[in-house]
Amino acid sequence: MAKTVYVLNGPNLNLLGTREPEKYGRATLKDVEQLCRDAAGRFGLAIEFRQSNHEGAIVEWIQEAGREEAVGVVLNPAGYTTTSIAILDAIIAVKIPVIEVHITNIHARESFRHDSYVSRVARAVICGFGVNGYVLAVSGLAALVGAKAKA
Repeated sequence: MAKTVYVLNGPNLNLLGTREPEKYGRATLKDVEQLCRDAAGRFGLAIEFRQSNHEGAIVEWIQEAGREEAVGVVLNPAGYTTTSIAILDAIIAVKIPVIEVHITNIHARESFRHDSYVSRVARAVICGFGVNGYVLAVSGLAALVGAKAKA
């Protein structure tokens, strides 16, 4: 059975493709899922791809990733980036690598977006590459855990 990467998406990411396309682009969340599956497949990894507008669901999925011994988590906490101590605590509790990803460069936006709770414990942070940041996150996580690209 392939090792699994959980790709978790926070609030409003279900609106990708239609929400502020000048900032977030026209790719949909379904497009992002396919990018992640393609990237993971190059390393023989599987993807568990989820999105929720509810903080508790994201916490439960992070805990599930730990219980299931996932390779790691690629997490776009979206609106919970700057507010969720619960997500921070879940990441600390599971002890698997988490890569934080944001479609936009959060540091070039409003000042309230600059302080991420997730960044305090994430193995890496990728922001500003659009949806291709997810590909970088999956590939980076694969490298972190020693997964080799398939020929």
